[in-house]
Amino acid sequence: MVRQRIEIKKIVNVTARQVTFSKRRRGLFKKAKELSTLCDAEIALIVFSSTGRLFDFSSSSMGQVIERHNQQTENLIQLNQPSLELQLDNSASAIAIKEVEERTLELRRLRGEELHGLGLDELKKLEKTLEGGISRVLKTKVCVSFPSEMFEKEIAALKRKEDRLMEVNEWLKQHARMQMGSDIGQTHEQGQSSDQSIITTTNNGSSAAAPPQDYDSSDTYLKLG
Repeated sequence: MVRQRIEIKKIVNVTARQVTFSKRRRGLFKKAKELSTLCDAEIALIVFSSTGRLFDFSSSSMGQVIERHNQQTENLIQLNQPSLELQLDNSASAIAIKEVEERTLELRRLRGEELHGLGLDELKKLEKTLEGGISRVLKTKVCVSFPSEMFEKEIAALKRKEDRLMEVNEWLKQHARMQMGSDIGQTHEQGQSSDQSIITTTNNGSSAAAPPQDYDSSDTYLKLG
């Protein structure tokens, strides 16, 4: 005989409902026991009838299984909820992203982009900021270019000084050559006059200029011009 499939809905007849509950409960507990034995699983079943009666089944200990169930539930909740450090990191990342977006928008406006939506006061403030930046750039440019100009002036002054020193050196060389020529001429004249010096001897009777009065006549006197 083929079993007929019944419609899954609440049984209206109380007696039939109690009979079905008893049969299905025993079958459920039997299947749970088989599953626990075959698969080495921990199983706990708690069933309350419509009249409030309690029926339970546990493969080991009902309290241990319930405690394990509660522990597993808490772990799942912790995994689903991000940790405090992660929340702080996410908050810091969000703040950094927002700041980057603001700075990017500010730079674009400094370049003259995305100015729509700005009021008159904001545009004036932006204009003052740009004027201040241009002023600082010009001052920096002057400070950078000034040393090169100063070095060029110093190099030119040193070049002129070098030219003057070379002229003075050349003049000193010419003056030294002239002075050496004059000294050579004077030395030549003095040599000629020394050849004409008077040598006087008193013993051989030769003619010569007279020596000084206080000089001994037996000696020879040489006078250089």
